[in-house]
Amino acid sequence: MKPLTVALDILQGEDNCYFGTLLPTLETLMSKTLDMKDSLTVATGLPEAIVQREVHGRRVTVVDTPGWWCHYPRENTPELDQIEIKNSVHLCPPGPHIFLLVIPLEEAFPDIFKESLEEHMQLFNKGVFDQTIVLFTVDDPCKTSLKYDIPCWPALQMILQQCGNRKHVFNISNHQDRTRVTTLFQKMEAMVAQNAAGHCSIDAADGSALREKMEAIVERASKRFAEVQAKRRKLKALIEGGKTPPTHLRLVMVGAQWSAKSSAGNTILRKYAFPVTHTRTTVFCKINHSVVADRQLTVVDSPGWLYNSTLQELSEMNKLEIENSMHLCTSGPHVVLLVVGLASAFNTTYQKAVQEHMSLFTDEVWKHTIVLFTRGDWLGVKTVEERLESEKGLQWLVEKCGNMYHVLDNKNHSDETQVTELLEKIEEMWAGNKDGPFEVNLGRAEQMEARKEVADKKAKRIHQTAQRQARILKELFRGETKTNTDHRVVLIGPKDSGKGMAGNMILFEELFGTARMKKEFQDQRRTTMCEKHESNVARRNITVVGAPGWFADEITPDWLKTEVLRSISMCAPGPNAFLLVVPIFKTFAENDYKTMVELLVPFGDSVWRHCMVLFTWEDWLKERSIEEHIATEGEHLEQVVEKCGYRYHAMNCNPYGYFCFTYHTAV
Repeated sequence: MKPLTVALDILQGEDNCYFGTLLPTLETLMSKTLDMKDSLTVATGLPEAIVQREVHGRRVTVVDTPGWWCHYPRENTPELDQIEIKNSVHLCPPGPHIFLLVIPLEEAFPDIFKESLEEHMQLFNKGVFDQTIVLFTVDDPCKTSLKYDIPCWPALQMILQQCGNRKHVFNISNHQDRTRVTTLFQKMEAMVAQNAAGHCSIDAADGSALREKMEAIVERASKRFAEVQAKRRKLKALIEGGKTPPTHLRLVMVGAQWSAKSSAGNTILRKYAFPVTHTRTTVFCKINHSVVADRQLTVVDSPGWLYNSTLQELSEMNKLEIENSMHLCTSGPHVVLLVVGLASAFNTTYQKAVQEHMSLFTDEVWKHTIVLFTRGDWLGVKTVEERLESEKGLQWLVEKCGNMYHVLDNKNHSDETQVTELLEKIEEMWAGNKDGPFEVNLGRAEQMEARKEVADKKAKRIHQTAQRQARILKELFRGETKTNTDHRVVLIGPKDSGKGMAGNMILFEELFGTARMKKEFQDQRRTTMCEKHESNVARRNITVVGAPGWFADEITPDWLKTEVLRSISMCAPGPNAFLLVVPIFKTFAENDYKTMVELLVPFGDSVWRHCMVLFTWEDWLKERSIEEHIATEGEHLEQVVEKCGYRYHAMNCNPYGYFCFTYHTAV
């Protein structure tokens, strides 16, 4: 009987979408090929799943590893998951013959997916690609060919080249076709034969070191759990001794964007109180009420921040809303739930963002804060204490909150005890605090309300001015019969402004490289040259030149000035428009304003007649208007809009090339 050992690596998608999920792939490999009544039982979410079966005369061992988010670098994968991925090769001694790299055949495979994949594959020994077959998973029963998919994505082609172009397609929805499994085994055996029946060599010392590391984590986790339970017993004694908790609990939820904050609010209230989508949902603070476990609850959901952005980079509108969340609870909240997702690592950047954004409140807030970990299903069989002990940042966070933390699994709606236990912890924290609820500054609330009224009036004035300018332009061009079929555009904006995505949208093609929004994901090599692309859109010849961006804290470099000057010659006889690209999700700093003005100085004052502000990530606003953003952001953004004659436009940008947009003014 031929032994065959397979290590199965899984890529996973963003939000609640898991790419190349474990269960259907393993069932197809190991169970659906056999005439057996018993079915393969695999617990998804386990650190590893090890399955051994006899399949078509072969003794097969499959080791599944934790997945990673397809657009994240390795440093954003939890340390526990990285340890388990490394350890997978030691679970099938003397080592695996084959690595199956499972990739969902989705509509996109941009460069960031490739970069993430290559970083994670470095967790194994060098030469891992020489023993790897790419296993494409599809849901379409009719899908059998890749000839229309792979050529669309150069990054995917490069991954295949590294794997010797070894690939196989799995229709995970078609369980009747067993030939796909036998064909895969034939491809595996051909590769093993090519490698002289060799397996991936493993270092026993590395395996021992990994086991020792995990044992140390488990020991520290056990100690932390015991300390937390001892503290809870003391706090419960206060309640049993007569310190009766309030029957009406007020909760405020704060945290980063996409931390499942709104979902947590729905789980706590046991109803759909806050909308949840795959895009940003909370722009205004929202309040809702319910009666849960004989307690009246008031829950406030606040807008999230980009978890890797500093407080200084956050837009003024978001700062005000987050700060205002505390003032929606009369007499102050009993608890602040600081929501942190367990699906990614709590790295240095994340820690800094939490620390800075919590400074919007007074230091006293930490005494009233419980860390609410979401995506509890991500732990699998691991404990939250093991996760805490594997990351220094998380240890700092829970200790800052006096070791007050709780885990929610928002997918497990049937488990009512997880909410009841959270409410008990809130009451225990309240009993331990001598000062009662978190005290809010009423004077500050009045200041914010006054500022909002001023901004609302200013937003109306900006909107009216923009509409008036649009009407004037329409009158000027009324009766004009000549249609300009050549459009030449220059994009100018800071780093992370979305210039590349805006250029792709204008051209209706993926031509410009797009930067990642997250700092630690960025390619730190500076682009110091203008980039030009052309296309024909709606019978118009479009030329777009993207100028290099700049960092918010740097003085305008001479090479950037030179490149902006060169952009003119790249779209001779000259651009029809300069689009000044401004991202809505971050603040427009004084340096951004000065740099834009300085770059346009060589063209004279008349250049502003050819300029328009292009706002990216309009979805960040949701139901708020772009005029509200301009009015709240401050004088620097207002000055740019004014210099452009109140010509502005906002668009939604999807980072993988799918766009929708809304015009706010005619040009």
